[in-house]
Amino acid sequence: MSLLDPAPANRPTTVSQLTAQLRLFLEERFQRVWVEGEISNWTLAASGHAYFALKDEGALLSAVMWRSAVGKAGGAFRDGDRVEARGRLSVYDRRGQYQLVVDSLKPLGEGLLFRRFLELKEKLEREGLFDPGRKRAIPALPGAVGVVTSPTGAAIRDILSVLQRRAPGLPVFIWPARVQGDGAAAEIAAGVHRLSRSGLVDVLIVGRGGGSLEDLWEFNNEALAREIVAAPIPVISAVGHEVDFSISDFVADLRAPTPSAAAELVCADHAAFLDRVRECVRALDRAATAPLVDARHRLRAALSSYGLREPEARLRLAQQRADDSLRRLDAVLDRRVAEVRHRVAAARSGLGGHDPALILKKGYAIVRTAKEGRVVTHAGSVRKGAHIRTELVDGTIRSVVTDDVPDLFE
Repeated sequence: MSLLDPAPANRPTTVSQLTAQLRLFLEERFQRVWVEGEISNWTLAASGHAYFALKDEGALLSAVMWRSAVGKAGGAFRDGDRVEARGRLSVYDRRGQYQLVVDSLKPLGEGLLFRRFLELKEKLEREGLFDPGRKRAIPALPGAVGVVTSPTGAAIRDILSVLQRRAPGLPVFIWPARVQGDGAAAEIAAGVHRLSRSGLVDVLIVGRGGGSLEDLWEFNNEALAREIVAAPIPVISAVGHEVDFSISDFVADLRAPTPSAAAELVCADHAAFLDRVRECVRALDRAATAPLVDARHRLRAALSSYGLREPEARLRLAQQRADDSLRRLDAVLDRRVAEVRHRVAAARSGLGGHDPALILKKGYAIVRTAKEGRVVTHAGSVRKGAHIRTELVDGTIRSVVTDDVPDLFE
């Protein structure tokens, strides 16, 4: 029965039969196909077979290349590579999907989308939009978090799960936007503009889950990039998986490898933060109470001391020590006085032979001039008419010189 043969009147055609007929038709009709396109979703399986898609701006063609053909082609390719493929069309029964079975694959250079990505990246980099110096720090404890993403995708579920675990009760504002397909970039840019300026949030997460270059293409939009740069609050880009990069990643204040990682980065673990706060409180408590504890110990020691327990005995002991000190001081003073008296007596005894009074008692006299009181040591030192005093042991005689006496010493 051919594809055009009608089914028996009493029996419909099964899905498998129809699929087999379609495969036969395609394989007979398109035995040799030569097509040019851009690789997307390149996957090299453990078996060595490669599964990918060829695309252009208008269509997508699934393709498979068996291990032997992969080896001949020189190994693995990457998303965005522009290639020419030769092979045949077939149908993958289980999915009911037609595909190109590639037996020859040659690179033609970078794909159109990838070239556009590099051109925009170079342009914005020249303008300084990637400069680390202009990027802002993410607040450690934001009051609220904003998220621009699809409300039904896996990304928002991952973000909310992490935030609920790390910061339960933290307000999260979601701006729903498509993250794939024509016009998605405009919706994302509008969300960034409105939510970042709403005054409701302190930091913004923009992103989606992983995918091919085509799936993530809306995040390589120039208008979106400039909106992220102009946002008045810090923006975290979380587009795709760890190996995926987009223009949004380069212009954002921080790039997270995944949406879950963005949620980890946007806020501290509240449990760990509370533990640190509690430790700080304990440290402050110790610092505040330590002086009081020390003073309490000193007071207890003073209260239990002998001096406070027996004040009268303490006072008597102090008086006894004072008496002992006074006795020692009196003894020292007595010794010093005796020593001084002894030295005075010795000096007096030594000076006794020179005492003028003792000399006068022996019959000697001292003659002085009456006016100056100068001692007259020889007769020639005074002249006739000079007034003199003669000092004897029991008094003084005043007299006048009547004759000049020659000075024997001149």
